[in-house]
Amino acid sequence: MRCMLYTMRRTQLYLDDQLWATVHAQALREKTTVSDLLRQAVRERFGASQEQRKADMLAAIGIWKDRPEFDDPEAYIRNLREDDRMERLHAE
Repeated sequence: MRCMLYTMRRTQLYLDDQLWATVHAQALREKTTVSDLLRQAVRERFGASQEQRKADMLAAIGIWKDRPEFDDPEAYIRNLREDDRMERLHAE
């Protein structure tokens, strides 16, 4: 099982009364929100399909498997924790 994180950005959209009524009625029929319905429509019109996005994400799995700094993941994490970046940031 994998966890996928994504960021959402808030936007404002003005709809005339007729379009609002149409979208709102469709959302009620589908038992979803107007926001979710509009996100689906935008994805279908302008974005990659869900299958394509899934294929793209699966293709990214393992792309760093041959990087030498990850041969010893425990040492890599330990090195990150020893970084003094936070101290350098607070010194300014």
